Amino acid sequence: MAEWLIEEGIAETRALLLKGERVLAARVMWPGELAAGTRTTGKLTAKLKGTRRGLALLEEGTEALVDHLPANITEGQTLDLVITRAALAERGRLKRAQARVWAENAPSPHSGWPEGRIVHRFPAGLWEEVWHAASSAGLDFPGGEVLVSVTPAMTVIDIDGTGAPREVALAAVPAIAQALVWFDIGGNIGIDFPTLQTKEDRRAVDAAIDTALADWPHERTAMNGFGFVQIVARLAGPSLLHRFATARLGMAARMALRQAEIAAESGTGRVLALTVHPALKAKLKQPWLDVLASRTAREVRIETDPALAIEAAHAQLLPT
Repeated sequence: MAEWLIEEGIAETRALLLKGERVLAARVMWPGELAAGTRTTGKLTAKLKGTRRGLALLEEGTEALVDHLPANITEGQTLDLVITRAALAERGRLKRAQARVWAENAPSPHSGWPEGRIVHRFPAGLWEEVWHAASSAGLDFPGGEVLVSVTPAMTVIDIDGTGAPREVALAAVPAIAQALVWFDIGGNIGIDFPTLQTKEDRRAVDAAIDTALADWPHERTAMNGFGFVQIVARLAGPSLLHRFATARLGMAARMALRQAEIAAESGTGRVLALTVHPALKAKLKQPWLDVLASRTAREVRIETDPALAIEAAHAQLLPT
């Protein structure tokens, strides 16, 4: 059976849904984030005229947009709230978290973070495979590649392949289904398939999508004459692609720390040397490095190499 494994990293908690050694889905959460399903309190600072919505200042110091406010709620009240969607960073702006007033008899909202078994380390290579796929925003399939782009309006999936349009479209469907769960994508999603000339071909791709996404809650349109399919799925928080789009250095810094931890587990040197691109060094906060030193019981030394890619940090143990 599939099982969620949780790895508590430095400045990042990671989750993989595994069946055997096959990754079915992935999630990431950073410290201080309020995942969907989290209960909190907040002071209502404004009611939006003509709606049942308002703004609340949460006890954590951030703002949330509150939906479905009861009619008797007034500005200034302190409310028991539950987060329904985590805050989302986008290029040039931050979308506030969304919340609603919590009530004893209300159904529990879907959690944005899975319950699972905490492990010291995922099986070798699995997190790296997901991470690098998300970093490149693409997945290969026989004869082509699906490319995923994050925009403020929707996540767009493009298919790049060689061969007859019908065969390319059908071959891409499993990779599309994999990308949706590996990258934790939700909200509005547009898929741009190669243009298929006949209704029979379009129905065949629709049937393949239905089969591939049978266990993934969503709604979608049928493929139109231009090969476009729109999907709407629950959005609980930032996808891995959102994080790479808005905080690539932060993602790379956390991966570098993970690589350093792994390097420290495989040798006897007294100094843990972590070599990174110069732009990455500023993202390695001193408290994170202190945790790294404590976890590994090593002196941590940060070195820079401008020839390295942002994503290509290197860690090794040295005698002194």
